[in-house]
Amino acid sequence: MFSWGDSRTAFADAAGWFVRTAVLVGDQWDRPGLGDWDVRALVGHTSRALLTVEAYLARPAAAVDIASAPDYFRATSAAAAGPAVAARGRDAGTALGSDPAAAVAEIAARVLALVDTQDGTEVVATIVGGMRLGDYLPTRTFELAVHTADLATTLGVPLDVPPTAAAQALHIVADLALTSGLAGPLLLAATGRPGLPAGFSVL
Repeated sequence: MFSWGDSRTAFADAAGWFVRTAVLVGDQWDRPGLGDWDVRALVGHTSRALLTVEAYLARPAAAVDIASAPDYFRATSAAAAGPAVAARGRDAGTALGSDPAAAVAEIAARVLALVDTQDGTEVVATIVGGMRLGDYLPTRTFELAVHTADLATTLGVPLDVPPTAAAQALHIVADLALTSGLAGPLLLAATGRPGLPAGFSVL
């Protein structure tokens, strides 16, 4: 679906936006973030989009079970709404320590350097089975783009999603909408027609 070079660039751009936005939190780590999360937990959850790449590269898989980024989201849709996700976000936020913005910058630098040593063909063991890194990385770009947008919204700063990351995220959204029968409502909303139904999501 995406070339390895394009995916590396989109991932790096999304990570850079996340790092820059985390710096803007200042002393607002305890303010409401998203749902049950405060800002620290939201940032912690977002940091997992980086940390899982590192963790999964240390866990090679024997075979490919999930063939694309949209397939990954279809496979994880039930688990994504579970309480364990919220708990992991809070735990990840706590793990960022006394200077979360600095911790985020260090994680991003470390993971981006690691990704730069790969060629995208590595098969890693994700929570839903083996995936090629080249197919898994766009799911992390998607998470970074969406949740950094959540953070920017909370902070009241512009939603400056990097174009490279936005292109991959929107491609995934379009694929999910097509296969879930939601292309019509999404097209209408994107072209200025009446708003989407409450709770609308392609995930």
